[in-house]
Amino acid sequence: MGIAALVFDLDGTLVDSADDIAEAVNRTLDDLSLPRVSEATVRSWIGEGVRRLVTTALAHARSTRPLDEVMPTFMRHYRDCLLRSPRLYGGVVEVLQQLQARGLPMAICTNKPSALVPPLLDHLGIAGHFAYIIGGDTLPQRKPAAEPLLHAAQLLGQAPAHCLMVGDSATDLGAANAAGMPIVLVRYGYPRDLDLEAADAVAVIDDLRQLSACI
Repeated sequence: MGIAALVFDLDGTLVDSADDIAEAVNRTLDDLSLPRVSEATVRSWIGEGVRRLVTTALAHARSTRPLDEVMPTFMRHYRDCLLRSPRLYGGVVEVLQQLQARGLPMAICTNKPSALVPPLLDHLGIAGHFAYIIGGDTLPQRKPAAEPLLHAAQLLGQAPAHCLMVGDSATDLGAANAAGMPIVLVRYGYPRDLDLEAADAVAVIDDLRQLSACI
């Protein structure tokens, strides 16, 4: 494919953070005297940014509280829970080291607020592998819009067609297709209702260590 750079999604692709995000949601619901929800339920909501996450949680609880009134409370809990128990998926460190050794520059493109990404990468020991971070608030648009990936490609100095997106969801797939960027999807993340087998992807892999075979 002539891949010269890679762009990684974060949550559900490199990091399993669903339990921490669920705890932030549930602490917010506690503060609103609303019932808690399961980690599996929150996992099905992850991927479209924090405002969409909280909107979905409020709708699920049939709450009419204004979103802008709830967001400061959620963001406080989100920051408090950020480093509670995140873990890297298997093979992440090994693969990032191999890609860096091959001289392939890498960026993160996530819908997570940008200020929360560096502390998480530092905590997990992988910050040094990424030249750029594009968060959900870096641009006016966020995935599945094309702009975040186009911006990542520009920062990496490559045409979108020469970058490879690695993600786990319909949000990632939509962004990659809109940007004209090839994508590899992982099966182990937060696919929600995405039919991975029917997705227009270069490959769908079970383990990130299979990525090198796709480049």
